Amino acid sequence: MDERLPAHLEVAAIIRLAESRNGFATVLARGERDAGTILLLTMDRGNSVTLFERMPQLDGTRVYTESRSEEPENKQEFSEYLDRRRRQDPDIWIVEVDVADAQHFIELLPR
Repeated sequence: MDERLPAHLEVAAIIRLAESRNGFATVLARGERDAGTILLLTMDRGNSVTLFERMPQLDGTRVYTESRSEEPENKQEFSEYLDRRRRQDPDIWIVEVDVADAQHFIELLPR
């Protein structure tokens, strides 16, 4: 039996957690309701955009891992990467989270 939380519930929890930490979160792309992959775009007051993706670990957990950062001088490349991911996997969720300490926020998420 799969013990994963359905994607739509996990996304709702991420949004609530961001709000509870005086931040903001919104869904940029809605994926498959139950099993869609979730990508998190984190930032601090609109700056320092970092992409986190959940990656399986050897111990069976799945943790959010930094996979890419937006280069301020080449923002288009980052957007193109997200567009490409969305075309490759239409079931993917993209959630933007703006919080004061993105790394700490990611650590609060369940594994």
